[in-house]
Amino acid sequence: MIDERAQYPYYYLPGATTVGVVCANGVILASEKRVSYGSMVVSRGGKKVFRIADKIGAACAGLVSDMQMLVREVEAYANLFRFEAKRPLSVRSAAKLMSNLLFRRRLFPLLTQTVVGGIDDEGPSLYALDILGSVIPDKYAAVGSGAEIAVGLLEEGYKDGMTIEEGKSLVTRSIKSAISRDIMSGDGIDFLIITNEGMKEESIRF
Repeated sequence: MIDERAQYPYYYLPGATTVGVVCANGVILASEKRVSYGSMVVSRGGKKVFRIADKIGAACAGLVSDMQMLVREVEAYANLFRFEAKRPLSVRSAAKLMSNLLFRRRLFPLLTQTVVGGIDDEGPSLYALDILGSVIPDKYAAVGSGAEIAVGLLEEGYKDGMTIEEGKSLVTRSIKSAISRDIMSGDGIDFLIITNEGMKEESIRF
């Protein structure tokens, strides 16, 4: 008898649709709320968007436990840096720090893809990371099992200088499109909106 897990090795890994977009005055990070394992929906209220520092956040796709451990470690290092250097960690440094932590675990990798974004003295910026720690700067990014669908809408609808409202609308459309075709994604969207005024969390369910 053929073992389905051997035939489809990625079928039993958790999926997600996670998106990040750089706007004129900030960054939007978002992810849908479903936590699945193969064909089973474990939770309809999972949180995959996290705060790292006052104006830096991360959104992840993959194993929730790995996401939580990784983000907690980066947040701890960011707080130590702020206390010692008397200044906040930059977005690029936060992404590079996360990259180093992921690469250190490359032989037993954390099963998570991550988007790190925020705003600092250089303005808003966004970085996408894979499970081995590759750091790719971009204006928009999508990771997870629904990324192929979401990125099509992002490419078609993204333009430089978008407002936060326009960016949020584009992110919502892209995740909804992925949810309609990806069974591992669904049940709502969590947003982390980062501007010079600070960080705001929003959520919608459907």
